[in-house]
Amino acid sequence: MVGHGWEIAVRARAELGEGPTWDPVAERLLWVDILGARVHSFDPASGRRVVLPTEQHVGAVKPTADGGLVVNLRDGIGRYGPDGGFRWLHREVVPGRRGNDAAVAPDGALWAGSMRYDERAGGGNLVRLTPAGEVEVVLPEATVSNGLGWSPDGGTLYYVDTPTRRVDAFRVTEDGGVADRRTLVDTGGLAGFPDGMTVDADGCLWVAFWDGGAVRRFTPDGVLDRTVELPASRTTACAFGGPGLTDLYVSTARVGTDPGAEPLAGSLLVLPGLGRGVAQPPFAGR
Repeated sequence: MVGHGWEIAVRARAELGEGPTWDPVAERLLWVDILGARVHSFDPASGRRVVLPTEQHVGAVKPTADGGLVVNLRDGIGRYGPDGGFRWLHREVVPGRRGNDAAVAPDGALWAGSMRYDERAGGGNLVRLTPAGEVEVVLPEATVSNGLGWSPDGGTLYYVDTPTRRVDAFRVTEDGGVADRRTLVDTGGLAGFPDGMTVDADGCLWVAFWDGGAVRRFTPDGVLDRTVELPASRTTACAFGGPGLTDLYVSTARVGTDPGAEPLAGSLLVLPGLGRGVAQPPFAGR
């Protein structure tokens, strides 16, 4: 099925808008402009917007349990406390590499990916930062580590390494790690490349497609059952938010597009009443 009405949540000119995340405590939508080095906050009830500049390119932002923010930066993972103070949680400087998408697991751990600016094969990775501050390299040779999401029962992790054009699935182990990687969806026959994603209450995967101008929903068995076309070719990620988690927010990018042909590229879009999301936990570390 194709089609659903979209609206403009935030008209913006983000170079590389990414990673929408609903903060249920503050009732706000968080997202980033990676290349603009900015964290954005949007309150859909009041329309209030707040922009937090970061000193480095920022791949992702997530709320923390104490009201702060955790960010996946160029040189590692950092944290802004409720008072705005910053400190590093995991710093690993690799020239030519930056942080990319990230997500919080059901156990409160942060899973954070990286990639090289030149997108060299195997130049990125995926790490797991536990609430206790321990860091584990889960995948040492990712290329463009991107979308992450867990099944509603927490038993499966879904993962996108964009150039593979696949959505992979892992079994979650008792200690919160993963095993038994398999291909769930091969998107090679679809327009665009899989980017950021989210999982809804029915266990279906919503995936944004870079250069595809759409979000697509796949069943837990990997079957494509819905496509929603959007007015920006570089759709980057999506997340459910708003009251009842029924509105799907979609980030987009302006980099590499024709402004005359795509005036909404770089804006944050919303698809009201599209489905029902699952509340995402905050990062539990300090």
